[in-house]
Amino acid sequence: MDTTTAISIEQLSHHYGDRCALDELSLSINAGEVFVFLGPNGGGKTTLFRVLSTLMPMQQGSVQLLGFDLAAAKQSIRQQIGVVFQSPSLDKKLTVRENILHQAALYGLSGKAAKLRADEMMGQLGIADRASDICEELSGGLRRRVELAKGMIHQPRLLLLDEPSTGLDPGARSSMWEYLQRIRKEQNVTIVLTTHLLEEAEKADRIAILNVGKLVALDTPSLLKQTVGGDTLTISGSDLNGLAEKIQNQFQITAQIVDETLRIETTTGATWVTKLTEAFPEEIDRISLGKPTLEDVFIAKTGHRFWNEGDSA
Repeated sequence: MDTTTAISIEQLSHHYGDRCALDELSLSINAGEVFVFLGPNGGGKTTLFRVLSTLMPMQQGSVQLLGFDLAAAKQSIRQQIGVVFQSPSLDKKLTVRENILHQAALYGLSGKAAKLRADEMMGQLGIADRASDICEELSGGLRRRVELAKGMIHQPRLLLLDEPSTGLDPGARSSMWEYLQRIRKEQNVTIVLTTHLLEEAEKADRIAILNVGKLVALDTPSLLKQTVGGDTLTISGSDLNGLAEKIQNQFQITAQIVDETLRIETTTGATWVTKLTEAFPEEIDRISLGKPTLEDVFIAKTGHRFWNEGDSA
């Protein structure tokens, strides 16, 4: 068994009728890695999460999780993975401790061992003082901590989280990430998330960007942004098609129309701000300069903004 690879996906495809949710997806995730699947709503993230968490059977392709064949060893895989769903899974009428102990029982933990493990998890997540609180009385951030405690109660080697920051304020999101980084470092837990938050994806070791079920980019956040170029110019004007043609003819550089703006990638952005505003003062209403972002990567790979696909979906 390859102990350096936590997940290996080969030619994974999934369809809902005529709609393709996953299109021959292939990639591998290293053990102990924090890995993020980033994409707009409708990009294929949730379908992939359901397949990896054994909730949905594969239609085509193969997946190895922790050395087990997903198609043949679902029960063995379930013993080794922890799952935190986007939708809350807490029983709101039970206390924090009761929710965690109930989850422990599902994994065969009971008695003193379960109570000790529950106390340990609540201590790690900073909710020990809330053990007797009814879950419906907790804030969204505290509920998410209880969800994490449930997902980690059986000490899984792989933690799968589907949109874990949904409904969390910035403080709660930061606390969640501190915990995830700690268990990765201290317990070598492989952490795999789906998210549509660009700033959250920046925290990953590597990012896989999905668009309409296809893998369009895979690398570290910094290397992905380096593929775009040094600077990004964003230009607004009344006749973008005409302006793009003029820029091409006069300066031999390509200006890409994305939604209602003109975008230029260059290593010398400040210089081009001056050149373009002096050459086309009437055609340019506004011009801004910025460093490449993950959204710039997405635009470069797909030709449209990050949110367009999600909005249409």
